[in-house]
Amino acid sequence: MFSNPDVRAQSYFHIRQDGAFVGNDPARGPWSAVHCHAGPVSGLVVRAAETEVGPEKMLTRLTVDLLRPLPLAGLRVAAETTRHTKTLATTRVTVHDLDDTLCAVATTMHLVRRDLGPVPNVTMQPPRLDDAVTGPFPIGETRHNLPGFANHSDILYPKGGNQAAGPKTVWMRTPPLLADEAQSPIQALCPLADCGNGISWNAPTTEMGFMNTDLTVQVHREPVSDWLASESLCHWQPSGIGMSQSVLYDTEGPVATALQTLVLFPPD
Repeated sequence: MFSNPDVRAQSYFHIRQDGAFVGNDPARGPWSAVHCHAGPVSGLVVRAAETEVGPEKMLTRLTVDLLRPLPLAGLRVAAETTRHTKTLATTRVTVHDLDDTLCAVATTMHLVRRDLGPVPNVTMQPPRLDDAVTGPFPIGETRHNLPGFANHSDILYPKGGNQAAGPKTVWMRTPPLLADEAQSPIQALCPLADCGNGISWNAPTTEMGFMNTDLTVQVHREPVSDWLASESLCHWQPSGIGMSQSVLYDTEGPVATALQTLVLFPPD
């Protein structure tokens, strides 16, 4: 069931002495050899927001607007509180490159943790993991030949599941955000959350590019497993605009939904 353990041996980022986050090979995205996949960067955004708010409240919504490519060479991430009450907190998070150019801006919502005991709820089983099979990373092609995000993720498909174009379900296990720091469950969810477009593409990258311009994740439960799954589908329109939507699972059931707005672009 399990892939080569070495693929997750390296963390997504390391921290320079001046506090900037420098991308390692696993953070490299599929569209450029010198830019990050937005999933690990979204993890940095969550890290900053969770540190700003504190552990008594759980992050329940993340919205990231991707304004420019995110350089592997270095990123600075800063969070500020925009509202904080007994029940909720909100933050604004900015991501700048080393030239102080704004690359992404994000907002988060955090709700206070309570212990209500058992409450009525729907029961939804996660995709089956125990008989899942290994398979390729969903995007088979990249626009460079360097190791990146796809080479450093363990991938499983439900037995008999789709591995071609169209909606599909993928289990993924990813590297840590930083080598010397335990990541939170929602930080660990971000790399998969940003993969909806790459999981459920309607045509390969040799025929159509499908880059996301944003990511919104709604979280109702913190995941408890290393293996996380995404049931994803994409809508592509002749206008060049698309959308991906995903339901995210851990091994116990659903934990979140994720949405991305897509810009479609034919190959050069």
